[in-house]
Amino acid sequence: MYQTRGLLKRTLRVRYPKGKGRIALRTELDWDKDVEPKAVSRDGTTSTFALEARKPFVYFKPVLRTDDGVRWAVGANMLALMTADARRDVYPWFESPATGSFSPLIEIDSRILGRKHLVRAYLPPGYHGNPLRRFPVLYMQDGKNLFFPEEAFAGQEWQVDEALGLLDAMGAADAAVVVGIHSADRMMDYTKPGYAAYARSVVREIKPAVDRRLRVVEGPRGTGVIGSSLGGVVSFYMAWQYPEVFGFAGCMSSTFSHRDDLIDRVLKEPKRKTKFYLDSGWPGDNYEVTLAMAMALERRGYRPREEFLHLAFPLEAHDERAWGRRLHLPLQLALGRQGRRP
Repeated sequence: MYQTRGLLKRTLRVRYPKGKGRIALRTELDWDKDVEPKAVSRDGTTSTFALEARKPFVYFKPVLRTDDGVRWAVGANMLALMTADARRDVYPWFESPATGSFSPLIEIDSRILGRKHLVRAYLPPGYHGNPLRRFPVLYMQDGKNLFFPEEAFAGQEWQVDEALGLLDAMGAADAAVVVGIHSADRMMDYTKPGYAAYARSVVREIKPAVDRRLRVVEGPRGTGVIGSSLGGVVSFYMAWQYPEVFGFAGCMSSTFSHRDDLIDRVLKEPKRKTKFYLDSGWPGDNYEVTLAMAMALERRGYRPREEFLHLAFPLEAHDERAWGRRLHLPLQLALGRQGRRP
């Protein structure tokens, strides 16, 4: 079953700190047999493997050989698509739990806004188990609604950590750090003109603090922003205003043109390199203005399905449950793994 006529090859690089043991692979072709690396880097942290199979995919798992025996990597079996030509880097861990963790609620002073930000960070599985890995980072609006029902509006959280965990286990998206920014005055911070100061504070005060404290990928390729309703508006503004910071914006059920001039700016200003995800429910969920923004992006030269994605969901409501249910879509656009060059 699932056989190809030709022999397919794929290169994997497994990165793990030196001195912990010897890295090998086990695969579904023979779970009891070690696959040895074809090369190990001079510093001993990177083992390169050449997989060969007559099938389009192979499940595998790194193992750590020590004097005490064999230790299997924590987490689900990993998926190697043999039809992809991109080299893939793998960062296993062997000790810390298979679940992510959360920071306490952190206060960050904002001189720009004259108040404090409240933020909470989600750290994905393996963050503490393999210090060689740096993670993409997503900044998300309305941070109270992301992780815990006791904090969320009407007790309905987005289940961000669960969504990321499932996508990572599927091999569909990279693990990521998520920084949830609690909202203060949403109407002030998420609409014009107040969103200018709010966005500047995120870029100049919150992001530098995150970059100092956490192992995140710096630069727009590894940095995104996501929000819904008014939070979708400010997320679009942040990415449009600071494309050198944010390479992706997810804007769900956004109230474009209510108290912003973003459609006008898209039609008049130069195209950005940022990728955008736009969606809405229907009816009564900002369907028309979201479609208008999608057409503005296309008119400005954005290629649908490559540089922006617009989706509509019949009969979906304007609430946390609906946004959490389809969160996996912007996450895959922001963090999609398979077929992407490293």
